[in-house]
Amino acid sequence: MLSPSPTRSQAHGTRSRRLDLRHLCGWLLILVIGSAQAQTPVAIIAATATSVRWQDTVEALGTLRAEESVILSSILTGTIEALNFDDGDTVVAGQWLVQLDDDQAQAELRAAQALLGQRRSALDRTRQLQARNLGVRATLEDNEALVQQSEAEIDAIRAHLADHRLVAPFDGTVGLRAISVGALVTPNTQLVTLDRLQTMKLDFTVPATLIASLQPGLTLDATTPSYPDQRFKAEIATLGTRIDPISRSLVVRANLPNPERRLLPGMLMEIDLARAPRDTLKIPENALVPNGERQAVWLIDNGEPPRVTRREVTIGERRHGEVEILTGLSAGERVVSHGTLKVREGDVVELIAEDPASGDIEGILERQRRATQSRQSN
Repeated sequence: MLSPSPTRSQAHGTRSRRLDLRHLCGWLLILVIGSAQAQTPVAIIAATATSVRWQDTVEALGTLRAEESVILSSILTGTIEALNFDDGDTVVAGQWLVQLDDDQAQAELRAAQALLGQRRSALDRTRQLQARNLGVRATLEDNEALVQQSEAEIDAIRAHLADHRLVAPFDGTVGLRAISVGALVTPNTQLVTLDRLQTMKLDFTVPATLIASLQPGLTLDATTPSYPDQRFKAEIATLGTRIDPISRSLVVRANLPNPERRLLPGMLMEIDLARAPRDTLKIPENALVPNGERQAVWLIDNGEPPRVTRREVTIGERRHGEVEILTGLSAGERVVSHGTLKVREGDVVELIAEDPASGDIEGILERQRRATQSRQSN
């Protein structure tokens, strides 16, 4: 006896149940795979928040000046009679450098000295007569006044003679000679430069906000393009007394020893100034996870297996691949330094290295990559 054929509604119901079963199996498979993947640890490199003595550096540009510097010029009109220096000579204080023709002044001095001798003789005769009560008191006083007048005139002539000779006011080094014997000079004509180069003054500007952290005695490093492989040590000597109202900056002066006289006035110097040190926390800069203007890190807990959680932090200064942590971490806590883009909240992680040296990181990552490829091929 033949069984009755299924109706259309029964066939449709059977197909629907089969489709639902397939969907259910598919979702179960996805959940199983996802759960298995979620349990696979993410390989990361960890870094420890460390308490250190932190010292910020301030970068600035400065200009060198000689400890003492002057441009010697004449206050007279005259002809150069002699020179007592050559290019780049080292001279001592009081050494004469330029002599102007002073024949006329010398003649005036001789005439004044002769007149002084005459007046002194007259004064002596008057005193002798006065001692014998044969002279007049008024004549004695007049002769004394004439002698004093001649002495003053001689002093004036000698001062005028001194103006014909330029002398070094301090020990130093003269510049290039641009004058010759026989040249006519006039007042304010620049004749020779003189600089004391044993110690240089390094002037630079810093923002006024840094005044509290600057003080005389702080050391700094300075470099110049003229000697790119050499660093020069200097020490802050003086802080300026006025803030520039436009740039809101302060001029700082440091003393820079220059025993070999390699540094010259006018040189541009690049300055790294170390501010007063302080105790703080630091982590590698690449452990930061930026989020707009905020910063966070992936904090590694001490569980088994370890997991990561997101932690917001407040940062301070940065230097050489490190960053200062002001709030959000404590000394000894571990954060993800490599692998920050692979982890998510609550992920299980595998620490393939902790606090490695910067030169070892590339090798660690390469070994991890090869190990991953080997597992995948097997």
